[in-house]
Amino acid sequence: MRAVVLEEFAGPLEVREIERPTPGEGQVLVRVHASGVNPLDTKIRAGRAAHARVRPPAVLGMDLAGQVVETGAGVSGFTPGDEVYGLTGGVGDLQGSLAQFAAVDTRLLARKPATLSMREAAALPLAVITAWEGLVDRAGVRAGQKVLVHGGAGGVGSVAVQIAAARGAEVFATASAARTPLVRRLGAVPIDYTSVSVERYVAEHTGGAGFDIVFDTVGGPVLDASFEAVRTYTGHVVSALGWGTHALAPLSFRAATYSGIFTLLPMLTGRGREHHGEILREAAALVDEGKLRPLLDGTRYTLADVADAHRSVESGTADGKVVVDVEP
Repeated sequence: MRAVVLEEFAGPLEVREIERPTPGEGQVLVRVHASGVNPLDTKIRAGRAAHARVRPPAVLGMDLAGQVVETGAGVSGFTPGDEVYGLTGGVGDLQGSLAQFAAVDTRLLARKPATLSMREAAALPLAVITAWEGLVDRAGVRAGQKVLVHGGAGGVGSVAVQIAAARGAEVFATASAARTPLVRRLGAVPIDYTSVSVERYVAEHTGGAGFDIVFDTVGGPVLDASFEAVRTYTGHVVSALGWGTHALAPLSFRAATYSGIFTLLPMLTGRGREHHGEILREAAALVDEGKLRPLLDGTRYTLADVADAHRSVESGTADGKVVVDVEP
């Protein structure tokens, strides 16, 4: 089968012929139709993501959408012909989705939303799982709460806005001035972080009380700002990029709480993979109810164009999630 192989970190991504995998126990063989490109993919390629535990030579690509063509021993719930999507590989020793076929643990899969194309479905898994783990699993988002999403026009942020809104929360989201119309269309009150201070938007939108949930998808100084924006006593800050060194005093003085998210953990350890499948099934239902849609970049890429796809993500020029067409 054809696959994109990374022979060494910071080296080129090359299309090669490699052996087609055989599904093992609990796995299905998926014919990959589309592979989503995430910022983490570009960091892995560059050798700047030790936490992903990739050892070249490796096939990258974490998100996929495709069709089941073969089942391994002990598989129930999936049969050949099923259209599926998932966050399935490209980290640790799991083969990635930039290949014509992938043998995938069924616990990491769900049936593709019926109302989405393969390209659209491949844009969702990592973003959906990250947003769901933060808002639902860690923070318990519910109706009546005020939720602030930092980076509301980004891949994870745009999904987080929609999930919080679907669960009845009043959603606010930071974005640049140019992206505020998009944030509003997604269902959030936009906040132009370039012109409004934390103190000012907390006063304007919460009367100075702070937000019930603050979801940081940016990291760095934005996480520090999150500690200043959260509600006293009952507020909860969640971050998908809480890897730096931060002063906890602003959070402690509010007697608020914090959770981190490490979406790759079930893939790397094998524990908790069933929950990834559960999240994707919940997300598929939201999609088919019209409550969740991916933001998809319009440029088409093939396996031969993966380097260009990575450059688009790295440069920030993509207008939505970049997806590679693996098979038509």
